[in-house]
Amino acid sequence: MNDQELLRYSKQVMLPQVDIEGQQKIIDSTMLIIGMGGLGSPAAFYLAGAGVGHLIIADFDQVELSNLQRQIIYRTTDIGSDKVDAAKARLLELNPNIKVTIANELLHTGNLASLVKDVDIVLDGTDNFESRFEINKACVEYKKPLVTAAVIRLEGQVSVFKGYEPDQPCYQCLYPQEGDENENCVENGILAPVAGLIGSMQALQAIKVLLDLGDQLTGSLLVVDALELSFRKIKIGKDKICPTCGSN
Repeated sequence: MNDQELLRYSKQVMLPQVDIEGQQKIIDSTMLIIGMGGLGSPAAFYLAGAGVGHLIIADFDQVELSNLQRQIIYRTTDIGSDKVDAAKARLLELNPNIKVTIANELLHTGNLASLVKDVDIVLDGTDNFESRFEINKACVEYKKPLVTAAVIRLEGQVSVFKGYEPDQPCYQCLYPQEGDENENCVENGILAPVAGLIGSMQALQAIKVLLDLGDQLTGSLLVVDALELSFRKIKIGKDKICPTCGSN
């Protein structure tokens, strides 16, 4: 790190859990964020601010007026623009020292592999089970930690999956079958700060996994009720017959 970087990240370097060695590890890391919506927006902002050296952001949508209520990385002037282009510009304004690579395409098994295989951590901010299952499968195949989150109405959840490890579940151990696709914020609404809360926690977990700090929610589901301001942690068991990570 040079003097400017030491000053920029000084409040993190001061932490004994991070120090210079940990900050350098953050700078040297590559993280993939899939879905630049209500979760990906705050997660990307905080990871860029924290100094993650290379962020790969993937989304194929354009910015719409209804996005602006919770997808804080965008501005009114971005309406009609590709999300990844607008997000990249904003992230580099925040931290010009990092590298941002965009993937402006609908993800499928083929291109997911090319994105996942060389990163340190994957953050899933998508809003449908088909995408989540595909992302989970790629993370298990290439042995990458997966930090996943979901948010709806005034509720959210965050978890970390390392399904490639013998005793750890993957995302499909938690959801063996696709759920109700109508259970999303488009159909049910969402209070804006709830997305910010859960997306920030997703970024926090990614850094904790990278630096091996504290409780990383590996194999646990943190359920947040923002209305009651309650937090509940649920242990997830590995499904031995899971089609993605099971032994049979």
